[in-house]
Amino acid sequence: MAESSEKDSSLLRNRVVDSISRRAENVIKHDYDKAKVMASDAVQSQAYLYPIKGIFYFLNHRSLWKPLLDRVLPYGILSVSVIGTMFAVAYLPQLAVLVLFNGPLAVLSTVLLTLNESAMIIHLISRNWLLQDALLDTFDGTLVARNATAVVQQGREVRPGSDPIKKLGKVFKKRFESISLTSMIRSLMYLPLNFIPVVGTLTFIFLNGKQRGKVVHNRYFQLKSWSEPQKTQWLKSHSGAYASFGLVATLLEMIPVVSVFFSYTNTVGAALWAADIEHQNNAMVKETAPNLRQAAESAE
Repeated sequence: MAESSEKDSSLLRNRVVDSISRRAENVIKHDYDKAKVMASDAVQSQAYLYPIKGIFYFLNHRSLWKPLLDRVLPYGILSVSVIGTMFAVAYLPQLAVLVLFNGPLAVLSTVLLTLNESAMIIHLISRNWLLQDALLDTFDGTLVARNATAVVQQGREVRPGSDPIKKLGKVFKKRFESISLTSMIRSLMYLPLNFIPVVGTLTFIFLNGKQRGKVVHNRYFQLKSWSEPQKTQWLKSHSGAYASFGLVATLLEMIPVVSVFFSYTNTVGAALWAADIEHQNNAMVKETAPNLRQAAESAE
């Protein structure tokens, strides 16, 4: 009797183990397939190149420099203050914790973590207050420079002239990449990943970059008057493209001192990308705006 009961227990354990194994395999396969789709989307769209394109385009178009030059000093003071304070206050305590998990790699992991935290704080303050208007002008001005004036006119006045920044007039629709409390909480929840040597820190950067990618075209969607379902469907359909853009943009803005420069060039890159989408010059564009609208409405 006892032997029969033991066999039954053994069979039950085996079934449970097999069930868990099958589910784990399914999860891994699902995540792998999803990752392949995202990677294919990123490669096809070449969205990861737009932050780099933004650098060269910005450097070659002096008319786009004015919004940056007007904010360099206050942003520099903000960056130095935040980074200096974070390394003075948070670096050593975090190093003491990370050395237990990462060993000799803790120094590098803690530097990256502190830079990430500093970038988050600077990003929050600057995007919501200090740089919002300047980045808005940079985005709109780049669209005007790329002959996407009709889109900009849906959200602000565009005056005659040759200088794309000076042509920008009164704003009718004013909203940019403001950082929500939810986004900040999500980023804070990712912080424990840094306890995992190297891989955890890289995952932390990737997840933050992925979230960053979702907001780079907020202004473009606003100018196009897209509804929330339309935006959600578009971002879902091109998640790999936006994640790759956000990752490169995040890495660039993590660089101390020059992060303000990359904030502007990333904005230029996002506008160049939007202009290519508008002109149907990007490989990721498989449908026109009316088709997208119809699909979004059917999704509701």
